[in-house]
Amino acid sequence: MLDFEKIYGDKLISVEEALNKINSGDEIVSALAGAEPSSILEKLHTIAPRVKDITVVTCLPMGDYEYFINPAYKENFKMEGWFYSTGMRKVHKYGHISYIPNHLHLAAAKRLSYRKPDVFIGTAAPMDRNGYLSLSLSVTYEREMIDNAGITIIEVNKNMPRTFGDTIVHITDIDYVVESSNPVPELPYLEPTDKDRQIGKHITDLIDDGSTIQLGIGRIPNAVTVELMHKRDLGVHTEMLTDGMVDLFYAGVITGRKKTLMPGKMVATFALGSRKLYDFIDNNPAVALMKGSWTNNPYVIGKNYKMVSINTTLEVDLTGQCCSESIGHRQFSGTGGQADTAKGAQYSEGGKSIIALYSTAEVKSEDGNGKKTISKIVTTLTPGAAVSLSRNDVDYVVTEYGVAELKGTPIRERVKRLIKIAHPEFREKLEWEARKLMIW
Repeated sequence: MLDFEKIYGDKLISVEEALNKINSGDEIVSALAGAEPSSILEKLHTIAPRVKDITVVTCLPMGDYEYFINPAYKENFKMEGWFYSTGMRKVHKYGHISYIPNHLHLAAAKRLSYRKPDVFIGTAAPMDRNGYLSLSLSVTYEREMIDNAGITIIEVNKNMPRTFGDTIVHITDIDYVVESSNPVPELPYLEPTDKDRQIGKHITDLIDDGSTIQLGIGRIPNAVTVELMHKRDLGVHTEMLTDGMVDLFYAGVITGRKKTLMPGKMVATFALGSRKLYDFIDNNPAVALMKGSWTNNPYVIGKNYKMVSINTTLEVDLTGQCCSESIGHRQFSGTGGQADTAKGAQYSEGGKSIIALYSTAEVKSEDGNGKKTISKIVTTLTPGAAVSLSRNDVDYVVTEYGVAELKGTPIRERVKRLIKIAHPEFREKLEWEARKLMIW
């Protein structure tokens, strides 16, 4: 009979011993966001004297770790990311960080076709009596990496919530274990402004009772959850599980009763929020964290009746093209699952693909001595901007000034409808530019 405690003990090593498993030229893949192994990453830079040309593949890192934030280590460590964090944006200029274009549901498969990781590092909640650990906060790409990595090192943290779904992995499938009691990374809640609430109201007017929803992060999605409190029998099939969904569950809004795919289950591929969220998902059989390759597959998403995809963008042009991840040539975040969920919603019976944004933004003036207000509804996207969502995949665009329904419309009509929800100060200019460029 297998003694799982002994197997665990035989695989238990220190962080320093784990770092000694990494060699020059290795590719390390780290788990996503709140699932990242902070005890290992905090000390990764300490092996710089003996290694070079290490590539760390990551997604939305929560910590500003020395190995990538300090340019002194750029010859030792390169970083390649599926989604940029604030820290990555700050040090991108040093040339050791590069973005991996992707649709989330294909991220793991495409990366593995390029290169398999030498080392995978992730986190898990403590092992149960049957030898099973839970990968806790993310299975976006983690399971595929465990299956394909040369070695797998899991940081077991007693503070991590135990979740169900594709998160369950057996100790016999792990090569090494380190233990940690670090705090679980939390995402601060951004209180919605009056402008956010107005956008939230416009969006919730488009959502019927019994719909299944997908939401992201930020003030606008937070406003949507506040405005959804009067709805009934909503379901959840989302890339990211957030605090607002916990509030909707306890308010009786989210029940999952009308879901056509995994009814009664709140489905996501990762969770990121506050301790309130982590306590909610801990040992909660109503929450299923599933592989990103399944959760974000548009054909899977489309099996949900009245699937509503709600995403935000940085700018949208007068034909409906959305740039959600870059400011010109400069990478800002990532495509993530935006295209996945938008397309999935369009495959759904009664589904809706919604994009939200503020009508304006404050940016630095050309001379750098002040700020100016610009329209985020634009005639053409900023040169170099990435098209995160094609104009074919947008049903509704929402600003604080209203809703532009684009489904089935010709470009001439799109121009009229998008200008109508632009800030009033920019409408005349947008009309003039559209005529000049013959956007009709």
